[in-house]
Amino acid sequence: MLTIPEIIGLDSYVGFVRIPPELDVPLTDRVRRIIDTKPFRRLANMTQVGLVSLVYPAARHTRFEHSLGVYRLALLFLKRLSHVSRFTEIISRHDAELLIVTALLHDVGHWPFCHLIEDIRINDLPHHEELAAAMLRDDEIAELLRNDWNIEPESVIRLLSGNNSENNPVTGLLSSILSGPIDIDKMDYLFRDSLHAGVPYGRNLDQARLIGSLCVNDSGSGMAITEKGKTAAELMIFARYVMFSEVYWHHTVRSASAMFQRLFSELYQEGRIKSAQFFEWTENEAVRFFVESSQKSPVQPLAEGIFGTKRSVYKRVAQFSILEQPEIYRKLAGKPYRQLCELADRLSAMFLRNKPPFAVLIDAPPIEKEIEIKIDVFYPKENCYRALEDISPVVRAMAKEQFDDYTKRVRIFAHPEVAVSLRENRQIIEFLEHVSIEH
Repeated sequence: MLTIPEIIGLDSYVGFVRIPPELDVPLTDRVRRIIDTKPFRRLANMTQVGLVSLVYPAARHTRFEHSLGVYRLALLFLKRLSHVSRFTEIISRHDAELLIVTALLHDVGHWPFCHLIEDIRINDLPHHEELAAAMLRDDEIAELLRNDWNIEPESVIRLLSGNNSENNPVTGLLSSILSGPIDIDKMDYLFRDSLHAGVPYGRNLDQARLIGSLCVNDSGSGMAITEKGKTAAELMIFARYVMFSEVYWHHTVRSASAMFQRLFSELYQEGRIKSAQFFEWTENEAVRFFVESSQKSPVQPLAEGIFGTKRSVYKRVAQFSILEQPEIYRKLAGKPYRQLCELADRLSAMFLRNKPPFAVLIDAPPIEKEIEIKIDVFYPKENCYRALEDISPVVRAMAKEQFDDYTKRVRIFAHPEVAVSLRENRQIIEFLEHVSIEH
């Protein structure tokens, strides 16, 4: 495994590209050929955190940069795990190369504002994993996978899907490195998003210590850590909690997100968004489309408010969490998007006069929950494993209580012209307490 050229490149410094913060990413010829393909280059024009930059202006880093960061972490994981006998007994050199190329390509199927669009669950829109599968089967990348890596595109697609219905230990181990409680994707995006946003939350974790503690769990089907990595794991899990609370679900970020989702939903319902074309666009092309398509239409204030020359984001009128009005929170969290739109329109009609179109928006956590915090800690002297949540009060609190309930609030936003009057109207709370929401 240590003879894989990309892993050798971690120390040889023969060919590399530098990404923030002063990290050298080794580039072999076969890696260069992949990142020079059209699907991968497209990621250079796709921001990693989208509308977060409306609040944190420097958070304009790209999925291209993030993909290189995840690829580099895959190499560091494999370098460490090559010294773990239980790992090398299960994972072959070919399996390791499959992980490397999948890490590099893990975001190739994303389109502009992908996760915001997926959260509103439009039935006939594909998931980004489906688009990734189509791109990986395309001749440009498929031939490189076969010729340079001796890997079939379907192997990458299966690993990206995370489907391990056959309980294959190889698939389980590789999947847990790509997507698990402590994985290379989260480890990079938490750090990188925090770095570019200019906040400390995602950088207060010890990557070197965490990677140095990696081992295989008792069943051999996933990753674990040794007791030396316990504190580093706690820091990473807490970093994720704080990043969601303070960055990804910052109330102004979510206001812009709610505006975008209503904009997209309305344009899509009107038939103005052609799916096949939209998925191929860069983010700049998508933004230009939204601004031009919304001209002289009811959704124009939404498009101009987030993409125009003057920012005009809707104001927060009310918010609800598991602690703040829990009855209303449970009533609205995870509900179908169109029901939330209908309820927002009812609020607008009941409590506002001379209202602009789409004056009220409701933002609620999507039905999908964040990944569970389940990872084992190995104690070499006792030769036993213990669940991290059993030995860590920090992790136990986050595992027993639902992560989403404390970081993702239900919020009502309103157009700036009507926000004050709506905020002062206490009848809204009474209405929401008694309104019936169909399931």
